Amino acid sequence: MHKDELLELHDQMVTIMEYFRDLEDVDPDLFEPYEQLDVTPSDVHKSKSEHKHAVFVLGNALASAMSEEEFSDAGRIGKRMKELADDAEQRL
Repeated sequence: MHKDELLELHDQMVTIMEYFRDLEDVDPDLFEPYEQLDVTPSDVHKSKSEHKHAVFVLGNALASAMSEEEFSDAGRIGKRMKELADDAEQRL
């Protein structure tokens, strides 16, 4: 995936995060690990690896938010996103 495509994916995932953040049932602290990374889609100067890591961390949080909702396979997706985030973090 090219960096510009990764930035677009990152941006779309942030939009989804904002949707879940507005729901009353979702714990707002769920997205804290992503926010602590301080990597946003507009940070084009940050490396592709940093954005990839941020996408996986955010993906894990989104999967957790979905599993707390009515989505069925989100728990497995969340586990895999966490594994990918851990792997991406080691490559930073």
